[in-house]
Amino acid sequence: MTRSFSPGGIPGANVAAYYRRRAEHGVGLIITEGTVINHPAATNDPNVPEFHGEDSLKGWAQVVKEVHAAGGKIIPQIWHVGLTWKAGDHPNPEILPVGPSGLDLNGNKVTEPLSETEIAELVQAYAQAAADAKRIGFDGVEIHGAHGYLIDQFFWENTNKRTDRYGGDMVARTTFAVEVIQAVREAVGPDFPIVLRYSQWKSASYTAKLAETPEKLGEFLAPLAAAGVDIFHCSTRRFWEPEFEGSELNLAGWTKKLTGKPAITVGSIGLNNEFTSLFAEGKGAENTSIDDLTDRLDRGEFDLVAVGRALLVDPAWAEKIRDSRLDELRPFTAEALGTLQ
Repeated sequence: MTRSFSPGGIPGANVAAYYRRRAEHGVGLIITEGTVINHPAATNDPNVPEFHGEDSLKGWAQVVKEVHAAGGKIIPQIWHVGLTWKAGDHPNPEILPVGPSGLDLNGNKVTEPLSETEIAELVQAYAQAAADAKRIGFDGVEIHGAHGYLIDQFFWENTNKRTDRYGGDMVARTTFAVEVIQAVREAVGPDFPIVLRYSQWKSASYTAKLAETPEKLGEFLAPLAAAGVDIFHCSTRRFWEPEFEGSELNLAGWTKKLTGKPAITVGSIGLNNEFTSLFAEGKGAENTSIDDLTDRLDRGEFDLVAVGRALLVDPAWAEKIRDSRLDELRPFTAEALGTLQ
């Protein structure tokens, strides 16, 4: 979850300490908050960390140093929010949001579609971010392709109405992501892990589906896996919910089964309330059992577990779970978003 504690896009000592605390308390792999690639419309929030420019990359290098010193591993989540903010909401009013067809998540025309030249520039911006991640010592890279952000806007038929090679049927709509993944792979070489985060749901439509059946999901994932993804990070709101009728497998379970690639599950881990209640109603969440989660992990349904809000509020969450100190777990509160704990 992007924390917006990096004024001017530069992660400072407080951000480095935030990540180090999690490594000190047993988190095996840290995936950073979303950090934006080098494109003027990548975000409209001046406090979101950037992943370009000397000062921002120097800040991230210190984050890596702190996490490694504590024995942890860390990868950045490189990101472009696409057409999720309104024209005029950027600190520079001349900068407009961008998307594949110039449509926002509700299908409204906001700007002109991206040109093929602009798309090529975006592909290279992702590749440069990945190359910089490797150069400054990160242990891999995650490409954010979920939740209705830029890459997901190419995936989703509601926001991608293009008639060139970047649009069309479900498989054709993966072309932009495939080119990003291929460029990232070329930039980092064969042995640097690439994670792709994707979701069915969008921030404007929690019931959205890129694929309605396991067969369609397999068709969607195949070109992404072939392009060079090592691990799929499968974003859901509630990890325990089956993705399709007739099977208990969640999205991560189906992704692993269909691609043969390792999969990360996520969604209300250790909490009794999904994250949407936080933004819609300002609600927190109480701690709850993870027995079902560990049973699924033991069965090999998925390979890794991503923890969001529970770890955001309690840097020692993983350590407490490991040591069965469940009575010491902190509940998540909306106020936790106001600090770096």
